[in-house]
Amino acid sequence: MVSVMAEFGAVISPDSDVPEISAIVTCYNEEQSIDEFHRRLVQALTEQQRTFELIMVNDGSVDETFSRLRALFDAGPTVAVAIDLFRNAGQSAAITAGVTHARGRIILLMDSDLQLDPKDVGLLLAEYDKGQDVVSGYRQQRQDSPIRTIPSRLANAIMRRASRSELRDFGCTFKLFNGTLLRAFQLSPTRLFSPAQVIGAAAHVVDVPVSHAPRRYGSSGWTLAKLWDYNMDNVVAMLRRPFQIVAGGCLALGLLFALRISSTAFFDFSVLPTVTTGLLLNVAILSVLVTLGLLCLIGEFVVRNFIASQQLPKYIIRTLLSRHGESFGD
Repeated sequence: MVSVMAEFGAVISPDSDVPEISAIVTCYNEEQSIDEFHRRLVQALTEQQRTFELIMVNDGSVDETFSRLRALFDAGPTVAVAIDLFRNAGQSAAITAGVTHARGRIILLMDSDLQLDPKDVGLLLAEYDKGQDVVSGYRQQRQDSPIRTIPSRLANAIMRRASRSELRDFGCTFKLFNGTLLRAFQLSPTRLFSPAQVIGAAAHVVDVPVSHAPRRYGSSGWTLAKLWDYNMDNVVAMLRRPFQIVAGGCLALGLLFALRISSTAFFDFSVLPTVTTGLLLNVAILSVLVTLGLLCLIGEFVVRNFIASQQLPKYIIRTLLSRHGESFGD
């Protein structure tokens, strides 16, 4: 394979060749970190001696992030594609936008906030070369506040259940995917990337510890509201038989109740022989809360199915800069 050498030695795949790695970098208000991150990532990938391309996505930043991406794109071949979204659409949308323009056999995902060290890409590639389809980094010593880590633990528990895997840190963006596996999901503005869905489709999955540093610039784009929505997305989209599980539980309880009643005809004992008004009130309140919870869950399914049926784009690209001859926008 013929390769193009950047001025600092990076092995960049030319337009006519398929690179081994497509590195997709999502950015949100990272004007202070993006140049250093780009330099460190290019250096780390160069040291691996594999052809690669960088696809950098600005997720609707309100600072000068995309101006910095445009400058990096204009400066040389290291950035193959630079994308600017009309508004902040979320990490899944930004990753999807990048994947739809990726050509590599391996898809590498990363954030650009410098909390993850690009040098650790060698650890992930070493595991991938052993035959893994998905290699996920996990932040062994995470440097985030409890406001971030507690909802993250809940999300990890949900996604482990949904994907039937034992990965420890779904929220860590630092991941490698087999390109064929990822492209099979036919991602688009109306079908966003879901790590749990992709991981659930792979048999060879492993995680490796990666370093994690305190955030040096700005603040995270993940708010409690976004984390809640993300968790609800996974609950609604990934649980395969939620109502069958609830129905099975209700039938089991009904059977136990029937056995309790019928047992009094043969045995001289009873459960809760005295039923008080307080007990009845507590049971009534519990029943109402459970019923309302189930109705809300059903409503969530209905609303999300309605929104999905509209086929509205979850993100829209304002500007696309590409070395593959498909640029548009400002």
